[in-house]
Amino acid sequence: MRYFTDTNTIFIRGTFRAASTGINGGIYEVSTLFIHTIPAGWDHTGPEKELEMIEAGAGLAPGFFGLLTAVPVQQCCVLQYDFVTVFITAGIRREQPESAGTINIIVTSSEGMEDAALLETIMVATEAKAEALATLGLPLTGTPTDAVIAACEGEVKHMYAGRLTETGRRVHAAILRGIPYAIQCHDSGIQNSQPSFYIFSRFKGEHWVEWTPDNCPYYPCHFAGQRCDFCYCPFYPCRDESLGQWSAGSNGNKVWNCAGCTLLHEPEIADYLKKFPLASLTEIKQRKK
Repeated sequence: MRYFTDTNTIFIRGTFRAASTGINGGIYEVSTLFIHTIPAGWDHTGPEKELEMIEAGAGLAPGFFGLLTAVPVQQCCVLQYDFVTVFITAGIRREQPESAGTINIIVTSSEGMEDAALLETIMVATEAKAEALATLGLPLTGTPTDAVIAACEGEVKHMYAGRLTETGRRVHAAILRGIPYAIQCHDSGIQNSQPSFYIFSRFKGEHWVEWTPDNCPYYPCHFAGQRCDFCYCPFYPCRDESLGQWSAGSNGNKVWNCAGCTLLHEPEIADYLKKFPLASLTEIKQRKK
């Protein structure tokens, strides 16, 4: 899974088995997920056509699930909790229910799930959203236009995704933390150049931390002059043994260890990937040669 932002769209690319409650929803194999910001005064009568135009304009292969929002995609919050990554845009207007805004949630897993688990993921995400809104003291469990996409890649490892499963616990925690962040971004009118990124860290105790490339206390973690645009690699886990290796994790499972890889920290490589966000890892490695 890789994601990048265009002016009004955040694209998530991969080889997904996905379920969507949004426009043209269902359960399909798709290569693209996205959230698109619609302009003020947008004609609400043609959402399906709008999504098709976005896909065609981006030059992407057929097969997608898309969601629409009035929230600038730069106010999206991205939360990574191990193999689960959650994308949230949230705009809440404190008005009558029919004008309450929109909360969009996309959940991706780098570990495959059965279709039933994808549907359970949508249930857990919706429950966590309602819980987060209640914690904020908001008198609603969602809005009339909310939508959720659950997507996974790779070999199937999870038959279920309820609250007590490995997947469900991570999804619930990420959304419970992410909804307040996303609403705060929208309410404060934050104008970031890219979505905010939060990661669940176990360094010095389990906690959520916002990662930014500015003023990092660990710089330089590889070499002087390194670029940090891709501190959290969009190719992870690449499984390319010329760049990393499998290691034993703290729970005894095998995890992909690429701590010694500096590929995306090379200034020319970082610049290239920012200019061509759909470039493959093979293409990137060839640029280094």
